[in-house]
Amino acid sequence: MIERYSLPEMKHIWSDDNRFDLWLKVEIAVCEAWCGLGRIPAEDMKHIRKATYSLDRLGEILQVTHHDVTAFLAAVAESLGPESRYIHLGLTSSDVIDTALGMQLKAAGVILQRDVAGLIHVLRSRAIEHKHTLMMGRTHGVHAEPMTFGLKLALWVKEMERNAVRLARATDSVAVGKISGAVGTHATVPLEVEELACKSLGLDFAEISNQVVQRDRHAEFLTTLAIIASSLDKFATEIRALQKTEVQELEEPFESGQTGSSAMPHKRNPELCERVSGLARLVRTNALASLENVALWHERDISHSSVERIILPDSCLVLNYILTIFTSVVAGMKVNSGRMRANVDLTRGLIFSQRALLALIDKGLSRQDAYKVIQNNAMTAWQSGESFRKMLESDPEVQARLTSTELDSIMDYGSFLSEVDRIFARAGFSAAADDISGAGGQLSPRSY
Repeated sequence: MIERYSLPEMKHIWSDDNRFDLWLKVEIAVCEAWCGLGRIPAEDMKHIRKATYSLDRLGEILQVTHHDVTAFLAAVAESLGPESRYIHLGLTSSDVIDTALGMQLKAAGVILQRDVAGLIHVLRSRAIEHKHTLMMGRTHGVHAEPMTFGLKLALWVKEMERNAVRLARATDSVAVGKISGAVGTHATVPLEVEELACKSLGLDFAEISNQVVQRDRHAEFLTTLAIIASSLDKFATEIRALQKTEVQELEEPFESGQTGSSAMPHKRNPELCERVSGLARLVRTNALASLENVALWHERDISHSSVERIILPDSCLVLNYILTIFTSVVAGMKVNSGRMRANVDLTRGLIFSQRALLALIDKGLSRQDAYKVIQNNAMTAWQSGESFRKMLESDPEVQARLTSTELDSIMDYGSFLSEVDRIFARAGFSAAADDISGAGGQLSPRSY
């Protein structure tokens, strides 16, 4: 199960190999900029372009320096001759670290944007499929009025579309570099070097920096990931609730040979959705840590550094993982439209109470008097188990104002679906949605 959701692309972005490779790209890009400005001879630049390092050797040096950037620079210098003196010219460690980090975050953001787009596609497809599948709408966990399962999914589509916009904006915000030297004054490295290097690396540049790229950018990125994770948590929690045995309207995929319990062979648990909900908590927790990282002493300290080595890769990896899981859940989940319809009928017509209320108001009763009449009949039906229609037919106040034909019209499921097509159209779903009906698209006679 774990291998099924393995995420090699995202893992590579946050690997040590890739991190140090990006550091080297930054160093070479800066040297290229210096060369373009005439500071580094073209002949020396030819050798610098071939610079490399040994990860093992870097580790050995790190045992002595206890500083990863100086260890990296020493390892790179061993692959060069005298021209190694130009590596890291005028830079401070954060010039390399933060610029490379911007590249990592940009790459991670691209993958996450692709994942979000994939989920939107699957949600949209299933929303159209179940556009007219009648189900019970619930507030406070209690039956309210009927809706369609397609509307529920369409709501999720729009939320994920907002998340896509947030993620694109946050990725752009964090995809920046800084090559401004110690405390950001550019005293040892001109603005042109920063601009040329960042452009060649596919990054924007921080117009003003101190010794680091400001961490409000990273906080925006991680809080955006937390919002997306919270949306997934919301969706997964709904599926979990609708998979309860007493409800049984949805069921996440359950493969042949899969087991749900070591003790009870009958169990089919929503463990994938539970996994999504659990891991979403981790992403939210990491977002809080990113907010704590915004406040640094003066032009920088490194209180943020140790935190980011955990929260940035972990949040990207976790969100990538749960987006993959949840997309597979939505694509493969079983929709029990028959049970949805049975649950709509569970309260024997009480779901039409608002329509009955409005009908009495239309007949001239005050809202307060109409509410009292309908509520009295609804509570009697609730407690006795009789149908709501029967209660209304035996009430003189109702019978004096509503005919049997009018009660038929009031208790028509179609009334709840009358605006569904227009809602879908306004929400940007294609007209092709009208050509697809869900398993619950046809409304059978009421059973109460």
